[in-house]
Amino acid sequence: MIEKLRELTGSSIYDRSISEADGVTYFLARRGAEKLVGFVGKGAVNADKVGELDGEPVCVGPTNHENALAIRKALGWTGPKVVGLSTSAGLGDRMGLATPGHVRAIRGSGVVPFFAQQSIREMTRTGRSPEEVMDCATWGVLQEGWHDGFGSDADHLQQIEDIDRTVAAGFTMFTIDPGLHVNNDADELDLSALKAKYAELDFRLLEMSAEQLMSNYLKEFDLSGGSKVAFDEPAFLRAAVKYGNAIAHTVKMFRHLKEVSIDEFELEVSVDETESPTSTAEHYFFSAELKRLGVEWISMAPRFIGRFEKGVDYIGDTDAFAASFAEHVAVMRTLGPYKMSIHSGSDKFSIYPIVTEIAEGLVHLKTAGTSYLEALRAIAAIDPALFRAILDFARDRYETDKATYHVSAELAKVPAASELQDSELAGLLDQFDARQVLHVTFGSVLTDNSGETFGNKILAALRAQEEAHYDAIQRHLARHIAPLAS
Repeated sequence: MIEKLRELTGSSIYDRSISEADGVTYFLARRGAEKLVGFVGKGAVNADKVGELDGEPVCVGPTNHENALAIRKALGWTGPKVVGLSTSAGLGDRMGLATPGHVRAIRGSGVVPFFAQQSIREMTRTGRSPEEVMDCATWGVLQEGWHDGFGSDADHLQQIEDIDRTVAAGFTMFTIDPGLHVNNDADELDLSALKAKYAELDFRLLEMSAEQLMSNYLKEFDLSGGSKVAFDEPAFLRAAVKYGNAIAHTVKMFRHLKEVSIDEFELEVSVDETESPTSTAEHYFFSAELKRLGVEWISMAPRFIGRFEKGVDYIGDTDAFAASFAEHVAVMRTLGPYKMSIHSGSDKFSIYPIVTEIAEGLVHLKTAGTSYLEALRAIAAIDPALFRAILDFARDRYETDKATYHVSAELAKVPAASELQDSELAGLLDQFDARQVLHVTFGSVLTDNSGETFGNKILAALRAQEEAHYDAIQRHLARHIAPLAS
């Protein structure tokens, strides 16, 4: 069949993509740099007939949004699902080409992947839409014949309209980010200032009086495993002032999501992008209040101790992290269970075994930028001149683009392209400072409009040498997945 399809379509056929549903055979093909979806029989996609096979029409059409919708309907496994408490990993794809590499990295691990994952912030910076993110995952899943299911994460949603856009695109998990409503000054306020800030909270939104809320917490609570968490007045006020408004915003977002969602969905709550760590008491307060107010969630990302900087390993004392993480897990087991979500999780190799063992698999790992970096590693081999231009452009953009990221790279430690031999370029992707400079400038690189864009050049190079790209992705992401599967 494959040989006949090649002849009829004038295309190469992705062998793993050949699938049958309701008597129709579907497949993905490649003609030059263009990918096409096809079928044998009376298929659902919009396509033109190119011949016949055993008396059945053979048709091929574009891999566009209309056909992605049709494929998801015809082949249910090419669309996302809710994942529940299974160990999982988000594998963000900022350019829409990485999913086949992600499939290869996770195949056989037992870890459930989230192939469609992108934040509104990232979509804005790359000029992508929620529909495009979803469609690219669908085509990658079809190409690799991944039948084992995957999740989709509308990441770091802060506004009601973000929910509406991503619900319409078919996402199944929604990560609510109430970080703008967190009071980061709470850790530094004295008791008098905390009392004043507490009085300013909108208790109408919290659906309880100030007096009753405080009364509920001025005590000691038993945690799973025999530990305890206690609230005196300062500890309670600090938790309430820091997270009270964030809780109210999360409740509003969740209730809106329930109103507009047609299908089953799951929720993640994230406060990882705040300035100070989330204490055990603060985690307990946040979760207990969400539970009281009827919010249902599948995973939570507190702000852990140490530094979770972009594109590099965990920075901090891993023993101290393990002890603190165990306290967070005790809260999770008491008020859940739900998964502990590790944000900015790319390349945190020193803590993957820790979180997997302590949480006993109730973990969701979130990665994104590391796949972009591995695409650049492939570019360094495929087109050294292009990589050099990107490197110098990223060096120029770093001081501006780093503003919204937790990074500590020193630009002076990143060599200019002229200082490097071609054989040294890929090695930059293993160097701390260079990784961060290249990581946080992705938006500027992919949307640069000075002449022919870097984004177009990168996409063209990766499409021309897609196996080199997939190999780089697979090698690197497999290192993330293996500890979760153990």
